[in-house]
Amino acid sequence: MLFAGFFIWHSVVYAQQQRFPRPEFEGGYTFPEHQFLNQRGPLWEYMDVAVLVLTLLATSWMVLKKRSRQGLIWISLFSLAYFGFYREGCICAVGSVQNMSLALFNADYAIPFSALLFFIIPLIAALLFGRVFCAGVCPLGAIQELTGFRQVRVPKSVEKVLASIPFVYLGLAVLFAATGSEFLICRFDPFVGIFRVNAPYTMIIFGSLLLIVGIFINRPYCRYLCPYGVLQNIFSRFSMKHVTVTPAECRNCRLCESGCPYDAILQSDPPASREIKRDTKKGSLPYLLLIPVLAAGFAVILYNTAPALSGVNGKVRLAREIRLEKEEGVKAVSKAAVAFFESGKTEDELFGEEQQIAARFRKGAPWVGIFLGLALGIGLFRLTVRKIRTDYEPDRGRCFSCAKCFKFCPVKIKD
Repeated sequence: MLFAGFFIWHSVVYAQQQRFPRPEFEGGYTFPEHQFLNQRGPLWEYMDVAVLVLTLLATSWMVLKKRSRQGLIWISLFSLAYFGFYREGCICAVGSVQNMSLALFNADYAIPFSALLFFIIPLIAALLFGRVFCAGVCPLGAIQELTGFRQVRVPKSVEKVLASIPFVYLGLAVLFAATGSEFLICRFDPFVGIFRVNAPYTMIIFGSLLLIVGIFINRPYCRYLCPYGVLQNIFSRFSMKHVTVTPAECRNCRLCESGCPYDAILQSDPPASREIKRDTKKGSLPYLLLIPVLAAGFAVILYNTAPALSGVNGKVRLAREIRLEKEEGVKAVSKAAVAFFESGKTEDELFGEEQQIAARFRKGAPWVGIFLGLALGIGLFRLTVRKIRTDYEPDRGRCFSCAKCFKFCPVKIKD
């Protein structure tokens, strides 16, 4: 009955998709067509969802029950073949962030049901089992995981700075999609060019460079760029079950310290330092009070940068080009300007649309600032307050559940 209800609801949404045109964003970029799913019937879309669910369950089983790194590699190969090369990188949970944003803030866009499921299901899996989607299901992660042959540790200070980039990327991607301006994640998808072979050479070069870097610094896109990884990080911190370094009681042998290429293993606190760490909790109050200050400060900063950010929108750029010709005599020669002059549309209509879009940016940009301020403030606060650790354990947010640490632990599963 539940499946039948989903199918009927999806048929209605699918009909709406045909009624409403795809969002058209200017800029000369051809978006991945499969992300909008007009080419495949509903049953084929459900096939993709079914494969997603099965691979998530298989990955969870391999990581939590079997504790098999080899099994995880085979699942990664399948995901890379199916979601990467067969489905050409779409539909993808990473890109679905944009579909969700566009649907939430634009009444004339009906999100495909399968895109909605691709956004939600991996997050539910993260709440249940940790970042199993990143471990073996995401094709972007799989292609990097299979090329990470060497391990070079990034200094912790540099790691923390680079790890903040995905938060900014996510905020801007949501803002640009919500205002109908740009599908930023699709534009800079590093591996879709490799999956499709015939993409612009710049995309192939970008993806190839990431893979080369990934030989030494494992999963550079996942760690320092992926916007969906931010959501996976947050949801995984509240997971019911999560991968552990050891299948049984930790012996604190320290053999696993160098086993994680992502520096996601949290060390055990020596008995002598546990009282000291309890005393440091008293100094956490200023950092707690700093959270709303940072949120307000970033909101003001983003509000003031909204006019500049709105320039991403093609209509805003066109309006500014036309105004420049009108006020300073600089002739508008872009393709968009030529098309505008031939369309019969008035300048007042164009300038009115520009004001509407700019107003949407002014409304949305402060919320992005609040998100960034909260993320930074909470991150600083977490550095001052944490529980005392008696075992080596993974950081639930940063751990990719890749199972590389298993081979370093001398404690084995008892049959």
